[in-house]
Amino acid sequence: MKKDTHPDYHKITVAMTDGTVFETKSTYGKEGDTLTLDIDPTSHPAWTGGSQHLLDRAGRVSKFNKKFEGFLGK
Repeated sequence: MKKDTHPDYHKITVAMTDGTVFETKSTYGKEGDTLTLDIDPTSHPAWTGGSQHLLDRAGRVSKFNKKFEGFLGK
């Protein structure tokens, strides 16, 4: 293998939305960094059966809904 062609692979901590944390290896950040998830399998409707809603970051979902509210005959 050529030297310096692959990113650094190191241990990080992942913090899920329900407060659980686990350690894994990744190319994210630096050794010991924490990756905090906004959406994960415990909060995403695809895995929870659609009973929870996605977070509306900076009003994007509301802006989208307002822009296309008349499109589907609402």
